[in-house]
Amino acid sequence: MPTLRLQNVGQLRDAEIGFGDLTVLVGPQATGKSIALQFTKLLVDTGYVQNELKRYGLDWSRKLSEFLEVYLGEGMSSIWRANGRGSKVFWNKRAADLLAVAARTRKRKPERLFFIPAQRVLTLRDGWPRPFTDYSAGDPFSVRDFSEKLRVLMESEFSGEGNLFPRERRLKNAYRILLERDVFSKFALTIDKSSRQKRLVLGRRGKPLPYMVWSAGQREFVPLLLGLYWLMPATKIARREALEWVVIEEIEMGLHPQAISIALLLVMELLSRQYRVCLSTHSPQVLEFIWALNRIQKEGGATRHIFDLFDLPHELRGQLHSVAELALHKKLRVYYFERSTGRTHDISDLDPASPDWLEAGWGGLSEFSQHANEVVARVVAES
Repeated sequence: MPTLRLQNVGQLRDAEIGFGDLTVLVGPQATGKSIALQFTKLLVDTGYVQNELKRYGLDWSRKLSEFLEVYLGEGMSSIWRANGRGSKVFWNKRAADLLAVAARTRKRKPERLFFIPAQRVLTLRDGWPRPFTDYSAGDPFSVRDFSEKLRVLMESEFSGEGNLFPRERRLKNAYRILLERDVFSKFALTIDKSSRQKRLVLGRRGKPLPYMVWSAGQREFVPLLLGLYWLMPATKIARREALEWVVIEEIEMGLHPQAISIALLLVMELLSRQYRVCLSTHSPQVLEFIWALNRIQKEGGATRHIFDLFDLPHELRGQLHSVAELALHKKLRVYYFERSTGRTHDISDLDPASPDWLEAGWGGLSEFSQHANEVVARVVAES
């Protein structure tokens, strides 16, 4: 099980994560979840990151502070403490020398971790993916790199006519049916070539809807969908090239609960393709899924119980049987990032009866629901 440990990095005093097949990070805003995930990307893909930055003309003068500025984003060098209680990073229990990362460029290696950032909606300007160089030098590498991947995907694999969604040989038919029903509302995602500038539009009966009039959920989901297209090639090959890891920040962003359920089904699809998946979330629904899957595993449940969990129509279940079967054997991990201490807590059991209030309250995500129940119970008793 790969491990990451960050000491005195930004708001993180001592944060340790042991990655399972599916790892979920929870906690309030600005507690270091994104920093942890971006350091994971850097340590898994050091050579790839360095070479991509150089390829696009970014220079950090072999200084760690400047490297952090071009990698994490403008102003982020302040998270690293060089003196006194210095910052330290450990990968698989071994200290990582970030000074060496900044000073020496490693040999280019194939990318192993695909990062879908929380700011993915920024990658589509006027409905078309922005190139790496369209961003400022102070924008995070994760956003720029993801945007460039989408641009390459559009230019290389979807340059011809036809729908981007629904599209044959892209996603299983069961996913297409569910997405058409709960995300796209029977609209087709297509490339509009009526003007000199190509753009993505949603269309039905020949009336294209441009990007700015899409629903918030559609604007958030389309970049995620294109990222999934990248990870699931239209071939019999399960994974793209050397990729082994997938990070998705705030998978629930802008989505209705039914759409979140479909996104979680697609996460199970990634797991079935042997990707190691990491999520950050503020959604109780995501943790409810992890809790239920954990209990189904421990109680010896079957694939039908997973289908029941998602209320999946019976006519679609056969297509996803192998996906659900593999999900029954995946290792699940959940970590809470605590603001007051700067530490992480392993709350993987998600036991509502746990004496640890962080685990019982699922890192605060079920806290309001519990409090509301208590208040309503008092009102009923008093009346």
